[in-house]
Amino acid sequence: MTDTLPSLSPQDALVAVMVAVSASDENIRTSELVAIERMVNHMPIFATYDIDRIRPVAQTVYSLFEEEEGLEALFGLVRAALPQKLYETAYALACDVAAADGVLHQPELRMLEEIRGEMAIDRLHAVAIEWGAKVRHVKL
Repeated sequence: MTDTLPSLSPQDALVAVMVAVSASDENIRTSELVAIERMVNHMPIFATYDIDRIRPVAQTVYSLFEEEEGLEALFGLVRAALPQKLYETAYALACDVAAADGVLHQPELRMLEEIRGEMAIDRLHAVAIEWGAKVRHVKL
C-alpha cells in the first residue's frame, strides 16, 4: 500500500465509506461518483473539507480492497476517525451512493450489510435510512 493515507479525518472516513460502496461491485459508475461529489460539495458536514483529499482517500480504499484483510483494515481506519455519532450519517451517505444509479447490485447490498454490522446501526434506523435513499433516487 504505497498510496495510503496515514490516518483519516472524520470527513475522509465518510468519503471512504462512500467510495467503498461505489467500488464494492468493481464497477464504479459515473452516477455514483457524481453523487459523492455532489454530497461533498453541498452537505454541511463537508463545509470545511478539502475536496482535493477525495482522490487520495479513494486510492486508499482501492489499495485496501486489493489486500486480503483490506475491508477489515478499512473499517478500522473509519472507526478510528469517525465519532460514533456520525455512524448513521456514514450509513446514510453509503445508501445514497448505492442508490444513485437506481439499481442496488448484490455486492453493494453486501457492503451496506457490512457497514450496518461494523457500525452497529439499529435495524429500524437502517430501514428508515434505506427508505430515504430509495425515495431520493427514484426515477420516472
